Amino acid sequence: MARLDRLLANLGYGSRREVNSLVRDGKVVLDGATLKDAGARIAVTADLPARMTISGVAVDPPAPLTLMMHKPLGVVCSHKEVGRSVYELLPHRWRARMPGLSTVGRLDKETSGLLLITDDGPFLHRVISPRAHVAKRYVATLDRPMSGEEGAIFAAGTLMLEGETDPLEPAVLEALGTHQAQLTITEGRYHQVRRMFAAVGNHVTALHRDRIGGLGLPGDLEPGAWRLLTPADHAAIFG
Repeated sequence: MARLDRLLANLGYGSRREVNSLVRDGKVVLDGATLKDAGARIAVTADLPARMTISGVAVDPPAPLTLMMHKPLGVVCSHKEVGRSVYELLPHRWRARMPGLSTVGRLDKETSGLLLITDDGPFLHRVISPRAHVAKRYVATLDRPMSGEEGAIFAAGTLMLEGETDPLEPAVLEALGTHQAQLTITEGRYHQVRRMFAAVGNHVTALHRDRIGGLGLPGDLEPGAWRLLTPADHAAIFG
């Protein structure tokens, strides 16, 4: 159970005073009845958006909330980096949600593809933990033709990136052509895919992530678009 004013404030609908005004003006409806008391305690369940409206629009989903986004090129994954961020592609009030939303790992500004965003801390850490070995698959376009030795080098589990003291976990490479390959890794080191190809004398000119665990980027999810994860999506990640 949660107080109505605190719940709506945490969902980003405004300060407690602003939420009180919404209630006073009769704009909050639950199960067909207009709520009159901002201090009323209500059950917070996953089906709340089907039961409650704010100004005639379904209320935003309560926490925990996880979504997938097709991250476009040119946006960053941090609240602090300079430039347009992935959070600006979401409803404006979602930036005021408590707990706050965070990306599950990061894709750099010049990398596109599947990105998870959540306010569920345990889920986030389960996906990014090296111990979980959740695979992430990337499609890399390269500046120069591959030599044919990259797959064995990446699979050996001995490749050391510049400036690091621990070798990378084994990774799986599948050539898609002379200048393009799929690379599946289970870690998430800084600019890892780009640095791996640099270590074998090549340069990544384009990078796209199309899979996390068993969850693939839907073909109908356009760059910049997002949708909430379903229970089946959650299961696929760890399946």
